[in-house]
Amino acid sequence: FDKTGTLTKGSHEVQKVITAGNYSNDEILQYVSAVQQQSEHYIARGIIKSLKEKKLELWKAEDFKYMQGIGVTGSVNGKKIIAAGPNYFNDQKQQLPEIPKEIDQTTETVTYVLIDNQLAGFISLADTIRETSAEAIAQLKAMNIKSYLLTGDNDKIASAVSKKLNMDGYFANVLPHQKQDKLKEFQARGEIVAMTGDGVNDAPALAQADVGIAVGSGTDVAAETADIILVNNDPKDVVQMIEFGRKTYRKMIQNLAWAVGYNVLAIPLAAGILYPNFMLSPAMGAVLMSLSTVIVAFNARLLKLK
Repeated sequence: FDKTGTLTKGSHEVQKVITAGNYSNDEILQYVSAVQQQSEHYIARGIIKSLKEKKLELWKAEDFKYMQGIGVTGSVNGKKIIAAGPNYFNDQKQQLPEIPKEIDQTTETVTYVLIDNQLAGFISLADTIRETSAEAIAQLKAMNIKSYLLTGDNDKIASAVSKKLNMDGYFANVLPHQKQDKLKEFQARGEIVAMTGDGVNDAPALAQADVGIAVGSGTDVAAETADIILVNNDPKDVVQMIEFGRKTYRKMIQNLAWAVGYNVLAIPLAAGILYPNFMLSPAMGAVLMSLSTVIVAFNARLLKLK
């Protein structure tokens, strides 16, 4: 499972704006909002929502660039702005700046703000776990299906969410291609893997999975890559989908067994194996053949009743 927007609501709310340079908190928010306005990510939506609530001006940005799994960059008022997560510093082989103590790293996601390549501040956002996520994971466990969390968030947040939902494990600070690599590792061990996600970052993993499941509120890229699209944003729908798949498979086996068994018995009768003691008329043969089809259709129809 992806975390943001899948197991959580994706309704990121800005908790704190902390300056680390010569800029005010409002200026930090304005610079970041300017480069985030072209992004579809939940964090971008949360930051711009905070800007509007404060009734601050939304500045224009030029040279926008989305760095997959890392963040965004652009030029605002002649300054180069970078709004990114911790993977930016790993990518640049730079030391990760220390996060201010005011930020709770177990519940808040941090966006680092760089202006002209200098750390200028931090914006922290908090997300809420969906009410049905824990129940969905519990139901999967009851079905002997293991669940893992794949997220670009830091280790503390990933650990906290994973433990709260009682998942089998988690992988934190993973880039899009690393999510794909993790799935390959499971598949190399002979596991059948389903991936549930909603964002551009999930597209490679959705394509790699044996079954890619996109959440309905996600991006178009995720929807186009996935094998299945969930109309509702409810993790329990994943459970229902698996249960329906298993019931469908059982019905298929039942119908196949019935059709084979029926014909093994009926065809010799129609061919006159019991003649002259018993002979099946062509009209009765046609009726019995139609009856076989009706029974198969009726058995399949029982899926809807259940």
